[in-house]
Amino acid sequence: MSELPLRRSLFRAALRRTDGPAIGTWIKLPAIESMEIIALAGFDFAVIDLEHSPIDLETAYRHIGIALLSGVSPLVRVPGIDGGIIQRVLDAGAEGIVVPHVDTAAQAREASARIRFPPRGGRGVGSTGRAGQWGTMPREEYLRYGNEEVAFIPQIESAEAARNAAAIAHVEGVDAILIGAADLSADLGMPERDPYVLGVIAGAVRAGVAAGVAVGNAGGATADSVRASVDAGFSFTMMSNDASLLAGAAAAAVVAGRTVSKT
Repeated sequence: MSELPLRRSLFRAALRRTDGPAIGTWIKLPAIESMEIIALAGFDFAVIDLEHSPIDLETAYRHIGIALLSGVSPLVRVPGIDGGIIQRVLDAGAEGIVVPHVDTAAQAREASARIRFPPRGGRGVGSTGRAGQWGTMPREEYLRYGNEEVAFIPQIESAEAARNAAAIAHVEGVDAILIGAADLSADLGMPERDPYVLGVIAGAVRAGVAAGVAVGNAGGATADSVRASVDAGFSFTMMSNDASLLAGAAAAAVVAGRTVSKT
């Protein structure tokens, strides 16, 4: 009997693209159609946002299932370092966990331990859910995927985090870092485009690259925004979010419609 093929992370595959950065977006609407639309559009990955949205765990569970069946990588931003939420999201099949406001290497190690199975961490074994293909995936493959394929992405969102970016990026189990420019600039008390803020961000990017991890950011839904991200050294970028994309398209439609008169 031939061995079953190893399951591979769609997110990691997207990071290996040579024709451009991995492109993703945030999912903030608790409507599962959002994930269908994002997948049909061709995004590489989508981050289901449990920090700044009304999405609950059941809706996140449905988003994850649609994403996996549609070929888009489902990542989940959890509200914080909460082992219970992280465990349930991973059992639901998430390919990665984004943890906001990770300011120190100690916090990164704590989060990593909640994401990885023993001996690398303390994640509980629950292979009868989607992550284990409803109990049909061999146990060793279920454990391998959780430790080797699932991505841990701490967010750098404060001056303290930026100072500790190198230490955070070097923590075992960290696969990428995501720079949160909005919170970072707020913490510094300066506009996002202030030269000092840009310098702090550039330093965090250099720290991540030097540590050998992917570095991402959140930007706008334009080619110029993606180009600026690539030029700044980011290997993956978030293009807006489902709610803002809908709002922008709706506003543009009304503006276009108002150009037509009755005469």
